[in-house]
Amino acid sequence: MVSPKEDSSVPSPSQGIRFIPLAIFILFVVAAIPSRAETLPESIEVRGDLSGSQTRFQSGSGTVAFMGGSITEMNGYRPMVVESLRRRFPETEFEFINAGISSTCSHTGAFRLERDVLSKQPDLLLVEFAVNDDQDAAHSYQDALRGMEGIIRAARLRRPQMDILMVHFVNESMLETTRQRKTPVSIAAHSAVADHYGVSTCNVAVELAKQIESGDMTWEVYGGVHPKQPGNRVAADLVDRVFDELKFDSDPPDRSKHVLADRSGAGRREVPAALDPHSFFAGRFLAHDSVELAAGWDWTRPDWSAIPGSFRSRYADRDLLVSGQPGAVCEFQFEGQAFGVFVLAGPDAGIVEYSVDGGPWKTRDLYHRYSRGLHYPRTIVLESGLPNETHQVRLRVSKQKNDASTGHAIRILEVTAS
Repeated sequence: MVSPKEDSSVPSPSQGIRFIPLAIFILFVVAAIPSRAETLPESIEVRGDLSGSQTRFQSGSGTVAFMGGSITEMNGYRPMVVESLRRRFPETEFEFINAGISSTCSHTGAFRLERDVLSKQPDLLLVEFAVNDDQDAAHSYQDALRGMEGIIRAARLRRPQMDILMVHFVNESMLETTRQRKTPVSIAAHSAVADHYGVSTCNVAVELAKQIESGDMTWEVYGGVHPKQPGNRVAADLVDRVFDELKFDSDPPDRSKHVLADRSGAGRREVPAALDPHSFFAGRFLAHDSVELAAGWDWTRPDWSAIPGSFRSRYADRDLLVSGQPGAVCEFQFEGQAFGVFVLAGPDAGIVEYSVDGGPWKTRDLYHRYSRGLHYPRTIVLESGLPNETHQVRLRVSKQKNDASTGHAIRILEVTAS
């Protein structure tokens, strides 16, 4: 029988005294190091980093764009994030772009991205459309995904050096869904896009549900669909938390801390295959002179003083493609796989008929449930999933109308294509 002293694999009592505390110490240290999942709330997903815009801001100047609906356009979370950026980069001369347009959804966002955002060459983009995709447009999962992927994919393709951060706001029905531990349709679709393209997200719905359950917040204090100061503070604090996690400030970025790849394994600046090949990432507005006019149609500035219903001042001086004459036809040609119209649909909104490549006429009612007293801005994708080629489209004013509408008016801000 071999004694412990003769077997080198068995530690002596003195060796054991040194060995056991060291093992315990290592386990203690490892256990004490928090993982990202433990340190970040469920309402935040950090993907990739913001080192591109951080380096740019450290150079002394930079441009930040905010895109979304009325939650972005109003003085809500956006000015709070502006203050945070100025505090983090005190020597930087910023240009801030408010690309929020009330009532608009991610489809409108995809078609106007080039005009309202990319043409300004921003270094950082914050985008939100969850609420308007839910309550204004009532998009399906597929439609919400096609709109948001249209924005994010186009941004990655056309301006790959730009960093992006997505914020999911919430309305009352979305909050109730979240409190049932389910994900609202628009947030699920937008989150899938963010995950695919390596975009960090701030989920106000999840954070608000948590704070309500803990008794720290109520829906009334939050402020409703258009949050009051406390509600906007919730959103801005989530953005700040992402900034903190990424050490997003005037100190040199630590590129070793964060992986530049998204969860699909593709590099953050390498654009993966589209989640939906029919997403609107080639979205654009067609030139006004590309529309061939006929009797009953014209690009003109409506006399709003003579038209019942309110409208927003941003549209007061705009020429619109207008007709109210049943049977009047115009046509245009485009290259791509989808087209539609960005309209103002008021109390007299009509029904548009359309034919693609000589095919049968189809109809789409422009009247919206919010049209009763407002010339409501909305983008309607008339056809998608077409062969990616040149198409000829005819538009016609229908003789039919919605029972709630007082007329046949079609007022088109932009003809859209993708």
